[in-house]
Amino acid sequence: MTTRLVLACGSFGHSLYDDLGDLPGELLVVTDEESRVEALREESIPATRGDCGDPETIRAVVDEDDRPVETVVVAGTDAATNRRAVAAAREAYPDAMLLAYVPAETDGETRDAIEAVADRVVDPETVLARRILEPTRREGLRVRQLRRLLREMEGPLAVVMHDNPDPDAIASAVALCAIAETAGCDAEAIYYGDITHQENLALVNLLEFDLKNLEPGDDLSAYGGFALVDHSRPGVNDQLPEDTAVDVVIDHHPPREPVAARFVDLRSDVGATSTLLVDYLRLLGVRPSTEVATGLLYGIRVDTKEFSREVSTDDFEAAAYLLPYVDQATLERVESPSVSVDILETIGRAIRNRRTEGSVLTSCVGRLRSRDALAQAADRLLDMEDVTTTLVYGIQDGTIYASARTRGADLDVGETLREAFSPIGEAGGHADMAGAQIPLGLLGSVEEDSDEELRGIIEDVITDRFFETLRSRPHWDLTERFDDGVEGLPAGTGTPDDERG
Repeated sequence: MTTRLVLACGSFGHSLYDDLGDLPGELLVVTDEESRVEALREESIPATRGDCGDPETIRAVVDEDDRPVETVVVAGTDAATNRRAVAAAREAYPDAMLLAYVPAETDGETRDAIEAVADRVVDPETVLARRILEPTRREGLRVRQLRRLLREMEGPLAVVMHDNPDPDAIASAVALCAIAETAGCDAEAIYYGDITHQENLALVNLLEFDLKNLEPGDDLSAYGGFALVDHSRPGVNDQLPEDTAVDVVIDHHPPREPVAARFVDLRSDVGATSTLLVDYLRLLGVRPSTEVATGLLYGIRVDTKEFSREVSTDDFEAAAYLLPYVDQATLERVESPSVSVDILETIGRAIRNRRTEGSVLTSCVGRLRSRDALAQAADRLLDMEDVTTTLVYGIQDGTIYASARTRGADLDVGETLREAFSPIGEAGGHADMAGAQIPLGLLGSVEEDSDEELRGIIEDVITDRFFETLRSRPHWDLTERFDDGVEGLPAGTGTPDDERG
């Protein structure tokens, strides 16, 4: 059983009792006012008279072996008393969540002293009592741990997005940087690869996000710590050295392997990492800037496909929280950028080179100029009649990149791509949206062949592996999805519709 301790109790602290008493664990009160002690005991609230500014007095109230102190609330009506109580509480229980009330008449020096020690400061003009209670609940533990880690950070924190970051990764990174700054920690949002998707470029440019683009092998010694957002392992979907010591991981994707970091928040029951960052902003009382709020809302909308894919109640609540701070006009401009010629050409090649088997469509677009074009092509081709699953892939810088989508099908494309391509590369994603990267060197010296020969070899490898894996997936009988009665083939096997042009 855990304990919540209320010190220097005044009328404000008294108003919290009903809510504090509803939480799991035990509530104890220490105050130097005899009348307050008697009133509390009449309400069956354990109360002790004592000096709230004395750490030994505070410790004597609780048997920590049986009742560890999880939260301390300093809630007196006298600012000087609260200042002493805050210092004593931190000395007595250094790991507890410390919430302090600052009366309206508190002078600047006293307020600064309380804020320097407490995890959260409350004043009567800005916060209602019921609203304050959120950080004392279970989710507040994560917030307190993150804030403390950021406060202890020596040197700037590198907030690392995954390669070629999408809106969710970009917004999450800038939000974590903002949170770090409130804890006195310098932070920089960094990424490897390129941002080429026109909407992602519009997001960064219109909101003027300050992101740093690194090259493999760049010197990282200037950073005092590393945080990963929207992915969870160094060297996997980013170009950090695999042995990089990670301090913070915040991600909504289910991990394939155990995640090693000082602070880990993995919640795959939400639709976007941006939702998790909104949670931290809200609980820490950090008001998001217009730019950060607009980016986070866009990140949630993109990753949940306008609240239609893997969406949770938390995603809706996060979006509702952000709306008052969002620049709707800028958001509309982000969502309606011009489409580049490269993107249109890639989508056109994907349509010309498509190969369909039943409701599954695959297409090799050859050499790529923009990796983001793959995802857009996979989305566009999914709108074709009778198509429920798409896989579009191409070559760039000695690597085969693939993007898959599915809708209305009993198929998890994230798991399918992992099973098909993890043995020869990296793959993963969501049930309805996934990607893969396969080094071209694994196929020998094919890169020296002509584009047509190269495309043919890659198609054989990628398509064969993909369909072999589909046939092995539970609840996915691929043969039933093919046309019956094709001459020379058994009924049910069908034939590919190969329109490479």
